[in-house]
Amino acid sequence: MTINVSDADGRHRSPFRAFARRALALGGAGLVSVTGVVALSGSAQAAGTTLGAAAAGSGRYFGTAVAANHLGESGYATTLDTEFNAVTPENEMKWDAVEGTRNTFNFSNADSIVSHAQSKNMKVRGHTLVWHSQLPGWVSGLAATDLRTAMNNHITQVMTHYKGKIYAWDVVNEAFQDGSSGARRSSPFQDKLGDGFIEEAFKTARSVDPAAKLCYNDYNTDGVNAKSTAVYTMVKDFKARGVPIDCVGFQSHFNSNSPVPSDYQANLQRFADLGVDVQITELDIEGSGTAQATNYGNVVKACLAVTRCTGITVWGIPDKYSWRASGTPLLFDDNYGKKAAYTAVLTALGGTSGGGTTDPGTGGGGTDPGTGTKTCTATYTATQTWQGGFNGQVTVKAGSAAITAWSVKVTLGAGQTTTGVWNGTTAWDSTGKVMTVTPSYNGSLAAGASTSFGFTVQANGNTAAPTVSVCTAS
Repeated sequence: MTINVSDADGRHRSPFRAFARRALALGGAGLVSVTGVVALSGSAQAAGTTLGAAAAGSGRYFGTAVAANHLGESGYATTLDTEFNAVTPENEMKWDAVEGTRNTFNFSNADSIVSHAQSKNMKVRGHTLVWHSQLPGWVSGLAATDLRTAMNNHITQVMTHYKGKIYAWDVVNEAFQDGSSGARRSSPFQDKLGDGFIEEAFKTARSVDPAAKLCYNDYNTDGVNAKSTAVYTMVKDFKARGVPIDCVGFQSHFNSNSPVPSDYQANLQRFADLGVDVQITELDIEGSGTAQATNYGNVVKACLAVTRCTGITVWGIPDKYSWRASGTPLLFDDNYGKKAAYTAVLTALGGTSGGGTTDPGTGGGGTDPGTGTKTCTATYTATQTWQGGFNGQVTVKAGSAAITAWSVKVTLGAGQTTTGVWNGTTAWDSTGKVMTVTPSYNGSLAAGASTSFGFTVQANGNTAAPTVSVCTAS
C-alpha cells in the first residue's frame, strides 16, 4: 500500500507509491446530440477537448502515473485513453520491481504499461533508475566497489531493455536532504560512493541510450529554497563541465502545509535558464472545490509561461487510487467524474470542454427558463476507438432545476453489442438493441450539474455512433 510521510515542516516526502495506474491515448472522437445520430468526425485531440490534446497544442504533454494492476478497470482505462498523452509507471520500473534478485530482471509489469502506451502513441517517462527507496535488501549490503558495479549494471540493463521506447528517464531521484542544509541525502549510494555517484549515473545512462532525455527528479524543490538551490548548483556545475543532463523534474506535491509557492514560476525559469528542460513530474494538490481548482490552474499557467517547461504529469487518475486519497488531490473523483480542478486545468491549457446540450424544444430535454421543470440533456462522445470497437460516454446534465433521477435510452447499430457499462444500471428491450440506462449512484444533480456513464461497443463491422434518445428527469 501507499505510505504518506510528512516531514516536521508538513511538506510531503516522496511516497512508497504503491501499485497504481495506466496510460493510453485518444483515438477518434466525435459528438452526437440527443436528437439523433451524427457520424463521428474530427477528433477530440484536434479540438483540444482533452488534457493531452490541449497540452499538445502548445507542444507539451499532459501525462499521468499508471499502475499495471488497474489497466483492466474500464473506467480507469477509458479516462486514461481519453485524457492523457504521456505515462509514467508508478512503481513498475523501480529497482525492487525489476531486479529484486541481483542480475535477475523481471520487466513484465513495466512492459505491459510501455506496450500499451506505445500502441496509443503516448510518451513514456522512465521512473526511476537510482533511488534510495524501494531498493531490494541485497543492494544496501554491497561494499563500495560492488555497489558501483551493480548500479551501473542496473542502469545499463534497464535502459537497454527499453532503448528507443522511453522519452525521458528519472536517472537519479531525491538525492538531496530536506531543510536548510542543502546537503546530499544519506543513502547506500551517497554513503559508499560519495557525491560522484550522481554524475556517474548520468554518464552511464547517456552511454546506453543517447536519444533519451536524462532528468534529475526531486520534491520540495518547487520554490527557491536551500534544497532547490543545492540542486540548481549541481545542475549548473554539470552543464558547465559537460556532464550529460537534459531535464529537471519537480514533483510538486502540494497541500495546505506545503502550498504552491509564490515563486514557483520563477524557480522553474531559473532552472530552464541553465539550458535544461523542466517538467512537473508528480503533481497532486490536496483540497477540493474552487481552492483546489485555482491552485491547479496556477501550476499549469506557470509551466506554460516557461518555454522549456515541456510537460506535466499528475500522480494518478481518480482520487481513490492516490497515495494521498484522503486529501482528494487529483483531477477525477472516485467514479472518474471530472472535478472543478479538471476544468481549471483544461481551461489553463487553452482547451474547451466540448460536448454541449440541445436547445429547449428540440427534444433534448431543455427547460423553459423560469419554469422549474425537472429536465436533463444527454450528450454522446466517442472517447476511444480501435479496430473492432469503441468506447462511448454519455454526459447527463440537469436543466434549470435540480433532479433526483434520470433515464437515457441508447440504441445500438446493426450488429453492435456491448461488453461493459459503467456508472449506470441498464435494462434491455426485447430486441437486445435498446438499453435504458438509469443511475447506479449518481442520480441526484444540482441545477446545471452533470454526471456521465460509459460503455464499450463491439462494432462487428459497424462503427456508426449509437443513437442517444431523449433524457428523462424526475
